[in-house]
Amino acid sequence: MSEPSSFSIVAGDPTPAEVAAVTAVVTAALEEFAEAQERDTAPVTSAWQRSQRPVRTPIERGRGTWRGFSG
Repeated sequence: MSEPSSFSIVAGDPTPAEVAAVTAVVTAALEEFAEAQERDTAPVTSAWQRSQRPVRTPIERGRGTWRGFSG
């Protein structure tokens, strides 16, 4: 997180352990939210684009050019 946040408990009488638990849960939720926003702004590559192989070089015509064929 870039800036520390603060909150206050306005009702009840929580123990220090309860306050620590709530702080941990809220902090984790805010960090997860920030990470999700970062993922949403990342450029998206479609499955079609990821699966494409580079275009092969053109086939050369002429005498002796097919001797290297290993297909």
